[in-house]
Amino acid sequence: MPDGSSLGGSRSSSRRRGPRELGYAISSLRQELAPRTLLASVQECWARTVGEPVSEQAVPVSERGGTITVWSRSSVWASELSMLSDALVERLNRSLGEERRVRGLKFKVGPLER
Repeated sequence: MPDGSSLGGSRSSSRRRGPRELGYAISSLRQELAPRTLLASVQECWARTVGEPVSEQAVPVSERGGTITVWSRSSVWASELSMLSDALVERLNRSLGEERRVRGLKFKVGPLER
């Protein structure tokens, strides 16, 4: 071609990537926009750390001085989770890594808005 462009030429510096999955994009955006607080970190890892049965019945809602307040669906769940509190704190701290530490969990009955 007289203008110097070619159909088969390589464009190594301007290679276009294929589209990424929507889930990946949403996850990346969520991580960028999430506040950098202990509560946000606990909320992010809660379901995978405590398991689905617990996460369906209880959600972390606030934090003060390293103690996370968790609202549960019923007083029975609040009582059961209180007895498991030490084990849950240990699992959460393993999930969070060294930069964030949960000191304790406090369970109350409250709405489970997500």
